[in-house]
Amino acid sequence: MEAIPLWQVVSLSSILSWIFISSLLQLTQKIRSLIQPSITRHVHKSTPFILQTQRFRHGLLDAFFSALSCVVSVPFYTAFLPILFWSGHSKLARQMTLLMAFCDYLGNSLKDLVSAPRPSSPPVRRVTATKDEKENALEYGLPSSHSLNTVCLSGYLLHYVLTNNPERNGALVLVGITMVCLTVVLIGLGRIYLGMHSLVDIVGGIIMGLMILLFWILVNEYIDNFIVSGQNVTSFWASLSFLLLFAYPTPELPTPSFEYHAAFDGVAFGIVSGIQQTYLQFHHEGVPRIFSEQLPLPVFIGRVLVGIPTILIVKFCSKALAKWTLPVVCNTVGVPISSSCYIPALKASGNNKNKHENRPLSYLQKMVRSQESYDVDTGIRFLQYAGLAWSVVDLVPSLFAYLRL
Repeated sequence: MEAIPLWQVVSLSSILSWIFISSLLQLTQKIRSLIQPSITRHVHKSTPFILQTQRFRHGLLDAFFSALSCVVSVPFYTAFLPILFWSGHSKLARQMTLLMAFCDYLGNSLKDLVSAPRPSSPPVRRVTATKDEKENALEYGLPSSHSLNTVCLSGYLLHYVLTNNPERNGALVLVGITMVCLTVVLIGLGRIYLGMHSLVDIVGGIIMGLMILLFWILVNEYIDNFIVSGQNVTSFWASLSFLLLFAYPTPELPTPSFEYHAAFDGVAFGIVSGIQQTYLQFHHEGVPRIFSEQLPLPVFIGRVLVGIPTILIVKFCSKALAKWTLPVVCNTVGVPISSSCYIPALKASGNNKNKHENRPLSYLQKMVRSQESYDVDTGIRFLQYAGLAWSVVDLVPSLFAYLRL
């Protein structure tokens, strides 16, 4: 039996201690009471600036900024990252996936910790052209997730390209930095133009993104080495994922932010567990990459045509299996549960609130306070996306090998 490294014990113990201490001392509420009033004042002060920006209202600008927001949204990366795995760039794909999960957790945690409002609409005109944008509008404002994610992911992509390009020169570096900065500026301006965020949200997202990016550049190689060749990788990541669900701060009012985190928490676990098992077969640095002789464009297109339907089927099956097994397991061990949307039979009677309002409000306090039930939807969502991610890096590459793709 492998010995558990000390750093893993310290890491998990620290998170567990934080959960109990923050719950006991009600740190979430105290921190919010200190920060929220100031942020709210800045949001209100930004209203004239937003209205001035929206004076240039035009249908083409609505379409442009709405499309740009979709391109850097979480659903886009959820679709893009599997394709990046199958193109042979596994290291870049797994690093960006984990960075996305890291950004999503920290950004959404800060949103719900501060619980600062978005710009008031009216008078601000809010453009929500897609279902994803309508969901985003239900979240709190600070920080802007689009700005944060754009800084981190585009910045890391530039870092990766420059680090792995021995022929880079000053002109290439300048062009790359200019493109990243232009993208960040356009995203920030677009979020203000669409009425989704105030200036303080954008600035907060950029600053937080730069801090996360710098930290990730310093630690990403250590994390990657651990995933591909470390000890107790799957068990450690499973424990980490479980504790992070409880360490998430309780918002002032329920929002979809926790649901997004639970999904990407599952994605990170599925990727890590799959990569750890199949690294030498499918994800080492010597695998064929797109446009090479071993992986020409027609073969890559064949991979996409096989892979996308497969992961969608796995996602559906994972959800169905979790909906059946989790209630059975919870009932067996005596854990009271309810369901906000996935299992109608477990919905609390007489509760007509929407699915975001039904989600348990206090994962942080539940470990030390008596509650009527736990929302089983969190576990279902986690397992659903863990299954999807596992299929991306394990099942689908196995199919490629079988089909000689």
